[in-house]
Amino acid sequence: MPSGTSAIPDERVLANMGQIDKREWWLWSSAISVTLLLAIGIASFAVPAVLSGSDSFYAFFLDHAVRGLLGLVLIFNIYVVYEQVQINRIRNEVSHALYKMAVLDPATNMFNRRYIMLRFEEEIARCKRHSSPLTVIAFDLDQFKKINDEHGHAVGDYVLKMFGEQLKRATRGSDVVARYGGDEFLAILPDCNIEQIRAVLSRLDGLHVKTTKSRIRVRYSAGWTDYILGESVYECLKRADETLYANKHNPTGLFVSSIAAE
Repeated sequence: MPSGTSAIPDERVLANMGQIDKREWWLWSSAISVTLLLAIGIASFAVPAVLSGSDSFYAFFLDHAVRGLLGLVLIFNIYVVYEQVQINRIRNEVSHALYKMAVLDPATNMFNRRYIMLRFEEEIARCKRHSSPLTVIAFDLDQFKKINDEHGHAVGDYVLKMFGEQLKRATRGSDVVARYGGDEFLAILPDCNIEQIRAVLSRLDGLHVKTTKSRIRVRYSAGWTDYILGESVYECLKRADETLYANKHNPTGLFVSSIAAE
């Protein structure tokens, strides 16, 4: 199976990060400016009053100056709250976008290779703790290159998306499915028996994708295996991958698992 490609930073994420930097710069600049203005304003009225004694003229203007400065502080506090709300909103948008870039495949909106490998490690740890079965199924779309060549890559991406959605519907909520790379998909099924595996595969049969010009029959090959205690993630995936390609070239068209093939 191909190795996963690194995510390309989204321009919108970079733009939002620039907005955060810009807003924070204006916020701190405004805070410093308002502080200096307050200090200068208070000094301009308080110092003459102190030097000339308790004069009613200066007391009158000092009173109004303090009121004006307090109003300025109130306005500035409202501005600070507004800017903080906007910064938090943008930061949440950036966090959400980064999360999607980290764990989701952009073409199919499924989990990507990075995420499912982490989940596979977690499910293996759970399998060891509870001595429960764990099954992994590898999928490969048949003649996908032909679909790209005849219909274009946009249609090819649409076929990948439709197969991914059908795979999600075919599995349980406790299962994890992902696009592993290229035209390959992976499903991790905890506590799954052979009947449930066959049920997943049967739900994927007969999938057709309609385009504006044609109706494409989506065929696939699959290979599955149960996790064996003590083996690594890559050893388990290798056995599933070997079974997939054995099934792909099996003239009978019957699926066999790696356990049965042994």
